[in-house]
Amino acid sequence: MRPDELVAAARGGSPRAVARLISLVEGDSPLLRDVMAELAPHTGHARIVGITGSPGVGKSTTTSALVTELRKRDQRVGVLAVDPSSPFSGGALLGDRIRMGDHATDAGVFIRSMASRGHLGGLAWTTPQAVRVLDAAGFDTVIIETVGVGQSEVEIAALADTTLVLLAPGMGDGIQAAKAGILEIGDLFVVNKADREGASNVSRDLRGMLSLAERREGAWQPEILKTVSQDGTGLDEVAAAIDRHHAWLAETGELGERRARRAREEVQAIALEMMRARWGDVGGAGELETLARAVAAGESDPYTAADRLIGPQ
Repeated sequence: MRPDELVAAARGGSPRAVARLISLVEGDSPLLRDVMAELAPHTGHARIVGITGSPGVGKSTTTSALVTELRKRDQRVGVLAVDPSSPFSGGALLGDRIRMGDHATDAGVFIRSMASRGHLGGLAWTTPQAVRVLDAAGFDTVIIETVGVGQSEVEIAALADTTLVLLAPGMGDGIQAAKAGILEIGDLFVVNKADREGASNVSRDLRGMLSLAERREGAWQPEILKTVSQDGTGLDEVAAAIDRHHAWLAETGELGERRARRAREEVQAIALEMMRARWGDVGGAGELETLARAVAAGESDPYTAADRLIGPQ
């Protein structure tokens, strides 16, 4: 199918066309430029919700329960579950998709696992383009589940309109929250497995740490919610909180600012990849290799080499 036919099929509700478009994104297809040009006029409508947290807090189960709640509201939901990569095939391990089997036959839900392929930040390098595909395909909400937040895996804040940070009792999350810097990226903090002992302590610690954070006047005040995603308890409150945050974003103009920053970073990342591809010819015979050897031999300095590589401004 031609790119315009593929996009038309995806917008018509074909899950196979949506899957094919995301495969083109992941495979860096030569058709990708044409596909993105066809998608562009149809984007900017979906709400992008990011879910992150330490491994074991219940991200996949919470994502599945949130999908159930959004489907009750008759929303079409797309899910991008970023999985660790297989060391053998390089593909996603598909562990997240297994936990979302309840939605396998629901035509209003599209779930895709994406391999991180060694990319740091909790996302795959191609996640922004995959989000664009689901947005243009007419999904009302796109949920992105990250690999699992660590001290550097906070990219989700730049990609999502609303970022949910999941924590759970008994996992040392109070210290982890402060150490990982996720206090700054969270719009909503969800204490999952709230039926376990210590959930109230996690909420109290979170509330104390958030009170110490410096926020500009008029900024969004993060909410703390409790859930038991295994049986869906509290997910209606999470969905309502997402609605409140999205309304605040729209009223204050922050939604437009976040999406402009997202587009800026996406353009920058693509431009850098194009420049790297142009510099590094196959076989190490590119201009970058020549300049690198000159710097290593003391025949040039790195700044002069960088100027020559980029060219006149």
